[in-house]
Amino acid sequence: MTIKTVSLPLSTRGNTDVQDITAQVSQIVAQSSLQNGIVTIFCPSSTSALTTIEFEPGAVSDLRRLFDEIIPANRPYAHDAAWGDGNGHSHVRAALLKPSLTIPFVNGRLTLGTWQQIIYVDFDNRPRRRELVLQVMGE
Repeated sequence: MTIKTVSLPLSTRGNTDVQDITAQVSQIVAQSSLQNGIVTIFCPSSTSALTTIEFEPGAVSDLRRLFDEIIPANRPYAHDAAWGDGNGHSHVRAALLKPSLTIPFVNGRLTLGTWQQIIYVDFDNRPRRRELVLQVMGE
């Protein structure tokens, strides 16, 4: 088995910025020259996360609204009291989605469903420069 590690830089706007990274991940898998295996995407950040969704305005809006309803930014968080950075909600939101995602690929192509895209969500309360780590494993 071969393992290739690649980084994927991103610039975000923060505040539940949702980015479709499917094309970039597909390109990294294709460039790996591996035909069958898995790709793991990891965000080394405690205020951002990865998942899949149908990346269309309605679903993205619904996702943002859900987080605003269940983890509102304007309530008190112990993290904010300790650090004063105002992003306690960002940490809690990211913990619900998780920092990594693994997707199989077959014949060099991701096995995503027709309406399924890979998204990166930055919950922090300000724009950020991020760098995702991808490991492509297979043969």
